[in-house]
This record gives sequence, C-alpha cells and structure tokens, in this order.
Amino acid sequence: MRDRLEGLLTSAREEVRRAADAAQVETLRVRYLGRKGELAQVLGGMGKLSPEDRRSVGEVANRVKAELEALLAGAVRAVEEAALQAELAGPPLDVTLPGRQQPSGHRHLVSRTLEDVIRSFQRLGFDVFTGPEVELDALNFEALNIPADHPARDMQDTFYVDAPWSKAPADQVLLRTHTSPGQIRAMRSRPPPLRIVVPGKAYRVDSDATHTPMFHQIEGLLVDRGITFADLKGTLTAFVTSFFGADRKTRFRPSYFQFTEPSAEMDVSCGTCAGKGCRVCKFTGWLEILGCGMVHPNVLTAGGYDASQLTGFAWGMGVERIAMLRHGLDDIRSLFENDIRFLEQF
Repeated sequence: MRDRLEGLLTSAREEVRRAADAAQVETLRVRYLGRKGELAQVLGGMGKLSPEDRRSVGEVANRVKAELEALLAGAVRAVEEAALQAELAGPPLDVTLPGRQQPSGHRHLVSRTLEDVIRSFQRLGFDVFTGPEVELDALNFEALNIPADHPARDMQDTFYVDAPWSKAPADQVLLRTHTSPGQIRAMRSRPPPLRIVVPGKAYRVDSDATHTPMFHQIEGLLVDRGITFADLKGTLTAFVTSFFGADRKTRFRPSYFQFTEPSAEMDVSCGTCAGKGCRVCKFTGWLEILGCGMVHPNVLTAGGYDASQLTGFAWGMGVERIAMLRHGLDDIRSLFENDIRFLEQF
C-alpha cells in the first residue's frame, strides 16, 4: 500500500506538470483528492491492515495527501500567472481610443405622455396645479357632489389609510381615487377666473389588462363668467388636434358624472384605421379618451365660488390610456413591468 501511495504521488506530479489550464488542474484535483478519487480508493483498504501497519501507512498517506494538495495549489497559481503574463504580452493597449459608451436612458413613456398632454394645454393658457395624494374624504367625494351612499366610496374601490397625524376619523383619510380634489383646492386658493390642469397619481382597488391599482390622471378645469359647452368642445378639440394630429376627428356622447352637468364622453377617431373600423377600435372607428362636462353648481359652491355668477367646464383622462391609444398598446401592465426591450421602443 505504501508503494501504491508513492506511485500515486509520482503519477500526480507528472500529470500536474503537463496541465495547461485551470480546468485541467481541477480535473486532476477531483481525480486524486475527490471523495471517489484515487487516494480515497487506496485508503479504503486500510481496514484490512494490522494496527502497526495501519499506523505507518497512515503517516505515509497523510504526507502524500499534503503533498498532493500543495502540488495542485501550486499548479493553480502557475496557471493563473501564465494567463496573466499571456494577457500582458498581448496586443498593446491604445490609450487614445475612446472609452466604452454607456447606454443613456430616457424619460419613461408615461412621463413623456403626461408632459406632452400638459404642454398641449399650457399652449392654450392653462396653469399646472398639484395636490396631495393622501386626501380627505370631504375633498375626494363630498365636495365633488358624490353622496355618502355612492358605490365608488365602498372599501373595494378605495384605499383608506391609517393617518395618525390627521385629526379626521380613520375612514375619512384615503389615497385619492382621482385628481379631482385638486379642483376644489385650486378654487379655494385662487379667485376666478381659473384655468388649470391637475396632473398626478391616483389609486383604486383594480388590476387587470386595462387597469392598475396606481395610475396617472390629469384633470382640467376652467371657470369664468359666460363659459358654455361650446368652449369645452373647442378646447378639447384643439387638444386632440395638437396631441394626436390634425387629421383626427372628435365626437361627444351624453354620459353621467356626479361632478358635472351636463356630462359627456369624448371620442377620437381611430388612428389605426382612420375611422373605418378595426380590432383596435372594436370596429366602431372611435376610441374613448376622456370624460367631461359643465361643472356642477354644487361643486362650484364647495370650491367657494358663486354658482349664480360663474360657470365652468372640467374633464379628466387617464394618462396610461392616452399612451396606449397613442402607441397602439393592448396591455397597460407592460408600462410598469420595466422590460427594457419594451421601453427601448419609445
């Protein structure tokens, strides 16, 4: 057994000397020192030796194992050093070459869409007004003429939050379900005439291919003397022309919202089929983009304005929906998955 151990060491020295890279050295390590390696196979027969022979063979085995470990460790260092020297002896580095360019990012599609919408209305003379995302029930619902028993106020639609800093009851503080509370805050802080857009995030308990729990919205409000529905139609038609293109047509359909009267849904002609009908527009030729209407007198009163002297119009649109319609997207969740292959297209 001593001769087998010495022979194993001699063989290992010769093979390690011929090893050309780290992979070959690792193969030799497994072959000689692995759990089923040659050294383990030799030592597996020590149980058949007498106590005296077992002691002397054990001393030889320990020496052989230590030498094998040192031999393989030295081989690893030698291979690494050889690789380093080969790299240093390679083609010279040209320090005059330009550095590697890092890919530059850009504004997210939702952010860019929101900025484009804002710019379109700023060209029409609207100012930007922002409000808090954590709102009071009184501003999110009551002041907007939404009664206490309206379904939109149920827990399954609204995120109510625990706000120890607020003196309001626990069920009176929430994540705003729309940016419309900004209209009330603006009216209470600014005298008429008022012409604003209110961009920001809103939150609702909803999630599917066309809805997310958090989404971006932009509201618009104009209040002055003698404002009519014709002003509303002219303003929004001008926005569509600016944002979607001069070839797009618009139409208004009667609808119902608690905070406007009369109310309407605004459609824009489908850009994919030029209004002829396709899968994108469900073969109607039209795409719904926003809700609008004349501001309800109760809302003007809640904002501190004289509803007998002033009129106004308001509208609201989802920014993600506008981005989807503008770029032909079919799943809103793709806007938030942060897939670089998708985002690079925009």
